[in-house]
Amino acid sequence: MSHAPTNPTTPTGSGHQVSGHAGALTPVKRPQDLTPRAIVEELDRYIVGQKAAKRAVAVALRNRWRRQQVPPPMRDEIAPKNIMLIGPTGVGKTEIARRLARLAGAPFVKVEASKFTEVGYVGRDVDSMVRDLAETAVSMLRDEERERLRPRARDNAEERLLDVLLPPAPRARPAAIGVPSQMPPPPAPEPPSDNATRESLRKLMREGKLDDKMVEIDTADSPASFVDVFSGTGMEEMVLNLRDMLPQGARKTKRRRLPLPEALEVLTEEEANKLIDVERLQKDAIRRAEQSGIIFIDEIDKVAGREGGGHGPDVSREGVQRDLLPIVEGSTVSTKYGPLKTDHVLFIAAGAFHVAKPKDMIPELQGRFPIRVELESLSDQDFVRILTEPENALTKQYTARLATEKVTLEIHDDAVAEIARIATEVNARMENIGARRLHTIMERVLDDLAFEAPALGQTTIPITAAYVRERLDGILKDEDLSQYIL
Repeated sequence: MSHAPTNPTTPTGSGHQVSGHAGALTPVKRPQDLTPRAIVEELDRYIVGQKAAKRAVAVALRNRWRRQQVPPPMRDEIAPKNIMLIGPTGVGKTEIARRLARLAGAPFVKVEASKFTEVGYVGRDVDSMVRDLAETAVSMLRDEERERLRPRARDNAEERLLDVLLPPAPRARPAAIGVPSQMPPPPAPEPPSDNATRESLRKLMREGKLDDKMVEIDTADSPASFVDVFSGTGMEEMVLNLRDMLPQGARKTKRRRLPLPEALEVLTEEEANKLIDVERLQKDAIRRAEQSGIIFIDEIDKVAGREGGGHGPDVSREGVQRDLLPIVEGSTVSTKYGPLKTDHVLFIAAGAFHVAKPKDMIPELQGRFPIRVELESLSDQDFVRILTEPENALTKQYTARLATEKVTLEIHDDAVAEIARIATEVNARMENIGARRLHTIMERVLDDLAFEAPALGQTTIPITAAYVRERLDGILKDEDLSQYIL
C-alpha cells in the first residue's frame, strides 16, 4: 500500500461523489508527461491504498497517448482496454476514475447501470450516457474558451459599461430631403474631452472606486424552450428531430439593475459567449469525447443476472447487457452536437459483486472488459490516514466549522485511532460501506458539541479516546440501536 503525502487537497479513500468543481482542481499536465508512475503518484495524493487499481488505470491512460503516436493505419485498429473494478462500496472506485479524468483533462460521465432497469428504461436508452458525454465535453471546452477569451471579453464589457455611464453624444439630425439647408452644418463635437472623461471613468472603475454605483444593463434572456424541457427524459431522438424542425426565434433582452462589479461580470460572460466559435467548439468537443472520453458505469453487478426461466427481472438485466454491448464495442450515437463514435471511449465498470459475479454477465460483455482489478477493503490504519492526511480531512473540517463559534477542537491521536477502530468494527458487524462510515461516526461523536457550541463561548474542547467511547459505547452495545444510528 502506497503512502500519501501529508498535504493532499481533497478527502481520500471513500470514493464519495463530490460536485464537479469542488476543491482545488488538479492542473492538467501535458500528455507526454503523464507516465504511469506520474499518474499513480498523483492519485496517491487523493486516494489511500488501492495500488493495483491505480496501476491499471494509469496504464490505460498512458496507452491512449501511445495510440495517438502510432501511424494512422494501425491507430484506428487499437481499441482501448476497458477496466472492471471489483470491490465493496466506499473504497475509492468512483474517485479513482474521477481523478484520472480530471488529471488528463478528459470528459467524464458517471452513470448508474441500475437506472437502466427502471420502468420506462429496460435498457432501451443506454445511449443516453453517450449524449451526456457529449454535453460534458461541450461544457468543458466552452469553459476553456471562455477563460482563453476572457481578456478580450472583459475589454468589450468595459466598453459597454462605459457607454452606460457616459452615453455617446447624440448625432445631428439630417436635413429633410428636398429642403435646402439654410444653416451651415454644426461643428463636429470635440472628441478629446469625451475621451478624457471616458478614460478617467475607466480608471476609476478598474480601481474599484465605482463599486457602489448601480447601473442598468441589457442582457440576453434565453428561457428554456419546451424542447429543452424534454431533454434527458428518454425522448432524446424525438427532441433532436423537433429541434431541427422548429424555427429558432430571435433572442430577447432583459433589463437588469445591478451593482457595477456584478454587471461587469455578467457582461464579461456575455461577451465571451459572443466571441466563441460555436460550430468549431462543438466539432472539437465531439473529437475530444471520441478520443479521450471516459464513461464510468457504476453498479454493473446489478445488471449481471443471466436469463433464468424467461420471466422476472433477469430478462430485463440481460436485455440491458445486450444494449450496453454495442455502445462498449463501438457504435455511432446521434447527439445534438453531431454523431459521436464510441470506438475509442474508455469504459470503466465498477461493482461490489456480492451476489452476482463477473462470470454471470453475458460472455460478449465480459470480453469487452479485459482488465479486472479487485480493490481491497479499508483497514483501521487506512481510516486513520483518511481522517488525518488530506488537507480537508474530516477532522479538519469539523475543527474549522466549530472555530466559527470560537470553539477550538483538539482532536487527539488516540481519538482518531478509536474512531477508525469503531468504523472498522461497525463495518464488519453490519454492511461494509467503507470510508463513508466515518461521516456517520464523526457526526455522532460531535453531535452534542455542535448543538451546544453557540452557548459555550470561547473555549477549547479536547477530544480523546475516552470522549469517543463515552459517546458511542451505549450504541455499540445495543445491537438493534446501532443498526439504525451507525
